[in-house]
Amino acid sequence: MYSGFMSTPERLIEATRELLWERGYVGTSPKAIQQQAGAGQGSMYHHFAGKPDLALAAIRRTAHEMRATAEVPLAGDGTAYERISAYLLRERDVLRGCPVGRLTMDPDVIASDEMRAPVEETLDWLRGRLAGIVQEGLDAGEFTAPVDPAGTAAAIVATVQGGYVLARASGSPDAFDTAVGGLLALLAARHTTVA
Repeated sequence: MYSGFMSTPERLIEATRELLWERGYVGTSPKAIQQQAGAGQGSMYHHFAGKPDLALAAIRRTAHEMRATAEVPLAGDGTAYERISAYLLRERDVLRGCPVGRLTMDPDVIASDEMRAPVEETLDWLRGRLAGIVQEGLDAGEFTAPVDPAGTAAAIVATVQGGYVLARASGSPDAFDTAVGGLLALLAARHTTVA
């Protein structure tokens, strides 16, 4: 499953990331991590203090990757509306859900200040980044008032996360696409063409 060039700690982190996404914290046993990573118990505990330490490394990696993936369309060319649209319409594995968003539903992750921190920081970063882009659009005369940057950013994040839930519940990515299409229609109603 993993490249022969990956170190044991890297294989352990990647295995934990996948298992957390699929099973959650409680459903991810050290034995399952070791099996998926092709690593022994001694190797796991040589590199990590235990499951919480390894889970934290995996959550941090997942959060970092989500930021990097979101930044590509958000930092791209185009108007504020076009960049937000590119973020909303980018390719996703909708039926798997968001690897960061799913952690918010894991009681063990949320109960741990340390494990919750990268999740909270990432979602805060995303809202802040989107609010900044909406503000850029307002400043450029691209959006008509009243458009609240913070509220709009929160609505974008809520639509994406809720779209994942709807898609998983229905077993179809169509529910996600419908939610995103509805939000884009609302944004388009406040969008003006800037000469």
